[in-house]
Amino acid sequence: MKNFGIFQCTDSFKMQRERKKNLLIFFIVVNEFCERFSYYGMRAVLVLYFKYFLKWDDDFSTTIYHTFVALCYLSPILGAIIADSWLGKFKTIVYLSIVYTAGQVIMAVGAINDITDGNKDGTPDNMTFHIALSMVGLLLIALGTGGIKPCVAAFGGDQFNEDQEKQRSTFFSIFYLSINAGSLLSTIITPILRAQKCGIHTQQQCYPLAFGVPAALMVVSLIVFIVGSGMYNKTAPSGNIMVKVCKCIFFAIMNRFHNRSSQIPKREHWLDWAEEKYDKLLIAQVKMVLKVLFLYIPLPMFWALFDQQGSRWTLQATTMDGNFVSFLLSTVNPILILIMVPVMDFIIYPLISKCKLNFTPLRKITVGMFLAGLAFVAAALVQLQIDATLPDFPSSTEQQAKFINMVNRSIDITAGKYAFQLQTLQGNEEYYTYNLPFDLTIDSGPTETIRLPGGTRNTIVIVEEFGDVVAKPEEGANAIRFFNGFGMTLNITVGEEGFGNIVSKNMSTYVDVPQGTAEFVIKNAAGSTCAFKREFGFGSSYTFIIPPTFILEENCEEHIKEVEDIKANSIHMAWQIPQYFLMTSGEVVFSVTGLEFSYSQAPSNMKAVLQAGWLLTVAVGNIIVLIVAEAATLPDQWAEYVLFAALLVLVCIIFAIMAYFYTYIDPVQIEADFANLEPEDEKKKNLEMTKKDMVENHDEKKRRSSNEGKIVQTNF
Repeated sequence: MKNFGIFQCTDSFKMQRERKKNLLIFFIVVNEFCERFSYYGMRAVLVLYFKYFLKWDDDFSTTIYHTFVALCYLSPILGAIIADSWLGKFKTIVYLSIVYTAGQVIMAVGAINDITDGNKDGTPDNMTFHIALSMVGLLLIALGTGGIKPCVAAFGGDQFNEDQEKQRSTFFSIFYLSINAGSLLSTIITPILRAQKCGIHTQQQCYPLAFGVPAALMVVSLIVFIVGSGMYNKTAPSGNIMVKVCKCIFFAIMNRFHNRSSQIPKREHWLDWAEEKYDKLLIAQVKMVLKVLFLYIPLPMFWALFDQQGSRWTLQATTMDGNFVSFLLSTVNPILILIMVPVMDFIIYPLISKCKLNFTPLRKITVGMFLAGLAFVAAALVQLQIDATLPDFPSSTEQQAKFINMVNRSIDITAGKYAFQLQTLQGNEEYYTYNLPFDLTIDSGPTETIRLPGGTRNTIVIVEEFGDVVAKPEEGANAIRFFNGFGMTLNITVGEEGFGNIVSKNMSTYVDVPQGTAEFVIKNAAGSTCAFKREFGFGSSYTFIIPPTFILEENCEEHIKEVEDIKANSIHMAWQIPQYFLMTSGEVVFSVTGLEFSYSQAPSNMKAVLQAGWLLTVAVGNIIVLIVAEAATLPDQWAEYVLFAALLVLVCIIFAIMAYFYTYIDPVQIEADFANLEPEDEKKKNLEMTKKDMVENHDEKKRRSSNEGKIVQTNF
């Protein structure tokens, strides 16, 4: 009975320990899910926030976006050093999560346009204030997300003992599943949140909600992680291996510099000059790390292309027909990853193996880079099709004009070098471009010189002249206006938006109407109304003409004429799927294999160093985007895509040559060999120390004997 009690107590203890481990897994996994949701959710709409809220152009939006991503992948090195050298993983995660949360909250506050909208017109009066808050928020987010990146997974692994390898493996599987789940859900939900209308004075795209939900998830992440504080296994900081590696390299370089004389014997490897201070095993491990890091040199070019999915490709999508899949496009990459990883592992790679092809990890990485290059070629082809449908807007030295005939007869018009006839209530389909003021003659009447401002589009109604839009409407909206040719003032509304009271012979301002079916309600001063419906696509602009013969009746639509100022986007977003497929296939082959290769070639205690090196290639890749985009200054976006593709193919060839001469190693075997040699080295070292001590003792005795002899002689 006593033994039974002991067994029962032991089983109860095991069950209690298992429950504790499960609870710890829950805290850490929920923390990671919320953090990844927060980061990828904010990043999914970031470049659109720059373009449409802060009113930055495409190039500057791209520059700031990639600067932010680069900082996110540079800061993990700082986080790892802080955790391993000073604070420990737990405190580092908590403190930097607070910084991270503050950054998300500041971003959400900075996106509230009503804060500085004193005149309640929907536009912030102090844009500098919003830009300052956004930049401070992004800096804090970059420090926070990057700083905790190397700590959370390692901290989770620290919760398991050496004999719990199976449980640790299960934890990492659940951990990485939470990363993908957070990424996938956030890229679906956040764009939907942004599309909502919100605001105190005016209803606009809801960036405060799109940033506020990730901020709330980050608060939840921090609270959940802190709740488990009393149950965590918190290992004390024991020094950062990256710092030790850097010190070893620096000592070797300086020692070689001080011993650069030709009379001093050379050593087999330049790192061998660190032997005076560091043991041979550490030097051998550093050699292995540097060998892999050398192969990393060409890799940033892949990330330079990959991370443009969130900048250039997103901006490309804003000029396309987004019907049906507009909010789903941002989810293509995470969905394809979930599909392509098992396809590669269980179908593609086994087929290649059956064909008896030696598809080594470095060859896989080369193929991944090549696929990314093909993805940008596909993006360039799509861009060429988009450019063919975009209007040719005037430069700063050009003017464009089109004409609408509001006279109750057909007229002949001579405008500069162009001559044409317009029927009543008819307008030109295309704009005419002029470099100088031009002469306008209607029928055989007097000639009038028309001077238009540079860089503008204008509609000259044969009554009066009105300015037109000179850019595609934002966010896929449709710029609509009305010309009132009727003999009285009319009031026109569409949904909750209004064109105001349009006096006779005058043009309304433009109102942005979203994609879909819009219903316009026209009302006169007497209260008579009529309504007509119109289906709109994405990014078009129309001028609707209300003729003098207009009748306010139920079927008034047939009396209203329309002139198309800008055609709707006609290239469907689905055409971007091939480039996303190629890029995701390249990512699966490149990134997954690269991490696996790095892990297999890294010494047991320096896998974190190579992980930091891998993250550094991502940061450098984003810096390359900044350099190339600023230095190239290509006029056409498709040409920039081709340039990046060509650079990656060139780098791919260089990497293939480097990979050809790379010799795979077995770090475990090398470390084992050094472990076997160490006892012999230690014996030799001890023997040398013993001989040295014997010599010193002999000299000491001899010295004492000599001194005693001198003393005796003097006394005598």
